[in-house]
Parts: sequence; structure tokens; C-alpha cells
Amino acid sequence: MPQDLNHLESVALSELSRIETPGELEEWRVRYLGKKSALTAALRSLGTLPPDERRALGARANDVKKNLQSRFDAKQQAVSVSSIGQSIGVAPLDVTLPGRPFPMGRLHPITRVIQEICAVFARMGFQVIEGPEVEKDYYNFEALNIPQDHPARDMFATLWLDQKDDSTARLLRTHTSPMQVRIMETHKPPLRFVVPGRTYRYEATDATHDWMFHQVEGLAVDIDITLRDLKETLFEFCRSVFGRDTGVRFRCDYFPFVEPGGEVAIECFQCKSSGCRLCGGTGWLEILGTGMVHPDVLARCGIDPTVYSGFAFGMGVERITILRYGVDDIRHFYSGDFRFLRQF
Repeated sequence: MPQDLNHLESVALSELSRIETPGELEEWRVRYLGKKSALTAALRSLGTLPPDERRALGARANDVKKNLQSRFDAKQQAVSVSSIGQSIGVAPLDVTLPGRPFPMGRLHPITRVIQEICAVFARMGFQVIEGPEVEKDYYNFEALNIPQDHPARDMFATLWLDQKDDSTARLLRTHTSPMQVRIMETHKPPLRFVVPGRTYRYEATDATHDWMFHQVEGLAVDIDITLRDLKETLFEFCRSVFGRDTGVRFRCDYFPFVEPGGEVAIECFQCKSSGCRLCGGTGWLEILGTGMVHPDVLARCGIDPTVYSGFAFGMGVERITILRYGVDDIRHFYSGDFRFLRQF
């Protein structure tokens, strides 16, 4: 056995010294260091030997393997350098040439618009915070004046994670409005916050709807806040994002957690209010719901509604991005099509 190992080592090193190409070197590695090599077979057969012989031959076999491996590594480096030199000799390398340009990454259009929206409100004194996407029934519904038997629950096609039996049941939040309650529970007026984040609803997709979308929630609570403050804040937002020439429409709407409630719509960029497929023939695209915070919501959070008032709003980021960039289908944003994303 020792003589066999010595002979194997000698033959292997002799062959290694004559190798000049990477292909020959790989064949040598497989033959002498691979799983089916003679050296590996010798190491596996040690278990059949007496303990004294096994110890001595095992040490010798390991020494041979380490030696062959180290010589192989050195030869591999030498062959690599030689191959590069041969390549340069055939096709000289011009080190003055510029490097190959690699495409630079950029922000997704949704991320870009979220940052722009938050920056607009930050200039008006609003802080930016985030909240959990897995929410409790209490924060998503009950604390916002939507108890178990309230018909407004039908407005939200909810993705539940637990059984819908009590206020501790978990769900994927259907809107960012739960953060209104969380903020008012942990902070005292005056309050000015915006909350960007993902929301989820179990519904069919079309050109303007998807099962996952982004919202930016806003909340302001202080003494003597009025509906006029709400409208001026949102008008300033629309002017900053869409320009002063874009038509803006306020209309009454119903949300259980605000009173009075309303919606804000932007003039359809595609048809200029004449009606088309994108706007459903109305000429307008709704971008946010808004209203004055309901007194019951304030009281439930420990804020005296006879002293303080406030307004809240929640806007769809995808709708705003559609308006900003002239995209005709919300599904393009999450298709993974680089031809679409490279336009931004």
C-alpha cells in the first residue's frame, strides 16, 4: 500500500508538469483528485485495514492528497496566466479603451412617486411614518367606525389571515387608514403625518384596479382645523404634483371614519374630460378620498372632539403615477417588463 501511494504520487506529479492547457488540467484533476480517482478509492479502503496500519496509511494518503492539491492549485494559476498571455499575443489588449458600459439601476416609478408625494407634504410640515401591513380587525375596521355588522365592510374585499370572529383577527390591511388610530393612540395633538404603504384587496384586476396597490394616508389634528384647511392642503398638493393647469374636482362621498367626507379627482390626461376607456367615460380619475375625522374616532383614541378637530385623506399612488406618466394600464407596473420600466 505505501508503495502504491508513492507510485501514484510520482506519476501524477510527472503528468502535471507536462500539462499546458486548462482542458488537460481539468482531466488531471478528475483522474487524481476526483470522486472516482485511485487516491479516493485508497482512502475509502482504509476501513478494511487493522487499526495500526489504518493510522499510518491514512496519514500518508492524506499527505499525498494535500501535496497533489497544492501542486494542482499552483499549476492552475500558471496555466491561467499563460492562457491570458496567449490571448493577448493573438489579439493585443488596448488598455486605453474605455470599459464596457453597464446599465444603471433606477427607482421604480411607484417608488419615485411615493417619494415625491411625501416630499410635498413634508414641505407643509407633515412627518412621514410607516405602519404594519398585517393588521388587526380592530384597527382596520372597528376603530374606524366599521363594526362587525356595518354594511361598509362590503366595500372592502378583505384577505383574512384568521377567522373573522373578533377584533383580534388578523388581515392584510385593506387601506392605510388604520394608521390614523395608531398615530392618535400614541401621539397627542397637534398631529401632522403621512403614511405610505402597500394595501391589499381580494378583487379582480383591470386597467385601474389591482389586488395589491399603494396608498399614502394623511392625518392632521389640531385646534380649529376646518374643511377649508383640508381643501387648501389638497389643492396645494395637486398644484405641486400635477401643475396649475390640471383640473381638480371635489365631490361629496361617504367614509365611516370621516364626517363630512369627500373625494378628489383629477382631469383624465388621455381624453381631457371628454370620456374614454381609462376613465370609464367620466372624464375624471379619482385619486383620493378625504374628510374631517369623525368625532367618535377622535374620542375612541382619547382625543376630546369638543377641543380638537382634524382631517384625513388616503390617495392611490398608482392612480397618481398613471396621471403623471400617461400609463394606460395599472398592471404594467408589476408585469416585470423591462421595456416598460426602462422608460422611467
